[in-house]
Amino acid sequence: MRSLPGPDDRAPLFSRAAVVASCVGFILIGALQALYGPAIPAFRDEFGLTPSTAGLGLSAHFVGGVAGVLVFDRLFGRADAAGRIGNRKLLGGSYLLMAVGAAGFALAPAWPAALAMALVAGLGFGGIDYGLNQLFAVGFGRRSTAMLNVLNAHFGIGAILGPALIGLVGADRYTAVFLGFAALTLPLLLCLAGVRDEAPPRTADNADGGDGQAGGDDAARDGGGGGGVAARDGGGGADGGDEAEARRARARSRSLATVLGAFVLLYVLHVGIEAGVGGWEPTHLETVGYGATAAASATSVYWLMMTVGRFLVVPLALRRSARSIIVVSCAGMTACLLLAAVPALAPYAYAGVGLFIAPIFPTGLPWLNAAAPRARRAGALVIAASMAGGVAAGPALGKAIELSGIRAVPLILAAVSAVCLATTVWLIRATTPRPAAATRPAATAGPSPAQARGPRV
Repeated sequence: MRSLPGPDDRAPLFSRAAVVASCVGFILIGALQALYGPAIPAFRDEFGLTPSTAGLGLSAHFVGGVAGVLVFDRLFGRADAAGRIGNRKLLGGSYLLMAVGAAGFALAPAWPAALAMALVAGLGFGGIDYGLNQLFAVGFGRRSTAMLNVLNAHFGIGAILGPALIGLVGADRYTAVFLGFAALTLPLLLCLAGVRDEAPPRTADNADGGDGQAGGDDAARDGGGGGGVAARDGGGGADGGDEAEARRARARSRSLATVLGAFVLLYVLHVGIEAGVGGWEPTHLETVGYGATAAASATSVYWLMMTVGRFLVVPLALRRSARSIIVVSCAGMTACLLLAAVPALAPYAYAGVGLFIAPIFPTGLPWLNAAAPRARRAGALVIAASMAGGVAAGPALGKAIELSGIRAVPLILAAVSAVCLATTVWLIRATTPRPAAATRPAATAGPSPAQARGPRV
């Protein structure tokens, strides 16, 4: 993302109207994702589909979403200014794709055409998800973490309203719902004038003061090791300096790749847990003795708590670092999943899972931007990975349940959550800057034992 020089750097990235429109946009993408499932009975009746074939609508949407994230990131991050699209074009194109796809899905005469339109709508969905999350992560300075939680809470509102609307009007009228959705998307184009076309650079200031940078960590470690290299190569001249710099560059590259891999793992696994609880909670509760109505209601409470949790964390995000919020969230999520194995506590424990898992996705993005400011495509990578995690969670968890039984659902998810917690703890250590070791001039003293070991990687 480019930054404008001079006073424009202090101009807000979003006007107030644009912030409101962005939240409405997230309500709409949350609703769109949630519309396909409740409408499956109507798809089957209209097109004569099997359950698995009818479920391909949501799969096409997710495939389009992943493609949308990657395609728009490619266009948004091009090195040549002539080929790069600005914020308004990114968001405007995404809104149009989503509206056209939703309308086309509603009016499609055959199921293959409907799947193609779901893919188009998914492209727009992915562009909006990527674009707004990235811009909110850098557009509000130290308030970015709080604003991201507000934004993503509105996604949860949409995910609740979508199925409720289908239930209100009836699944057989899904065409009217999708057409109405498309019509509501178009007015958001008028608010794009309130979005500044170029975003500020990604720096640690866009997260919170407590989060370090991987680059800073590398620099600190290189600083500590650099003295040792200089001391060893004191008589090597320019060649020795070039070799030392090459070693430091390789160390930075390895460190950055490891940090990005850890963030991807965290996002894939926590979204897998989110989807796994939403998909298997009703079955688990019925298996341990709850009625179908109670199980369905408890699952609705789980999704509601995800939305509430993102609103509740907003004041905390203004006072606490992103990493501290995420580590507490992972610990609480793990504890609640373990408690869900106790039948009498299970509905309440699942609600707790929703509350604790809620802040992880939006809070992690500013931390990622601060930890890897040089990795331009890091945000797109983790957002696309999170979508893939949601898709892969179903088959993977289903296979584990085949081996262990339905009663083991919360314990399986708790094990995955423990990996999330361990990954977060490692990321905290890896992205915390360490002070450079004090070094003495090579001409007067040799390297200390700590320096002689060189930089830690």
